[in-house]
Amino acid sequence: MHALIVVAHHDPRSLTHSVATQIAAGLTEADPANTFEITDLYAEGFEPRFGANDFAVHHREAPPPGDVLAEQARIDRADALVLVYPVYWWSMPALLKGWIDRVFSNGWAFDFAGDLKHVKLLQRLRVHLVQLAGADERTYERHGYGAAMKAQIEHGIFDYSGATVLSSTLLPESELREPQVQLQVARKLGYQMFT
Repeated sequence: MHALIVVAHHDPRSLTHSVATQIAAGLTEADPANTFEITDLYAEGFEPRFGANDFAVHHREAPPPGDVLAEQARIDRADALVLVYPVYWWSMPALLKGWIDRVFSNGWAFDFAGDLKHVKLLQRLRVHLVQLAGADERTYERHGYGAAMKAQIEHGIFDYSGATVLSSTLLPESELREPQVQLQVARKLGYQMFT
């Protein structure tokens, strides 16, 4: 198994980055033959803004630019995509959303030519979501935030592309709980994702 672990957090010393590292450690504990690549979108300076060229790609008037092709190639090499991110306003950070907006393009993630026929192109892709939240689980349940995130991210993005979300894990109270507890959960997640 080869996993692409995508991290969207500006601070390399953050709990988000540490969780990604522990997921990778769990992956290799599950089987030493497993491999991974951690993509740090901030450190790499990925441009998340969906601009005129991206619209042209969507309408099949231009080929995807090099940065998008490179990200698509990373995903194509992976057996699983693992997104690790803090929850911002009940969703993912803008940088990660912009990465999805640009990388999961028409002709690669899905095929839509305007004839109302939609083809899902990422049916082989397996996805794991790991979200670090400041709020507790009761808040997510009481206000329906978990269901809203599931509809927006799991259904709206990945199901639309044909990818299968195998797990979606919320790590609540990430600013209040002992980090070591969250890191132990992350390592176990990495082990379980690939066994």
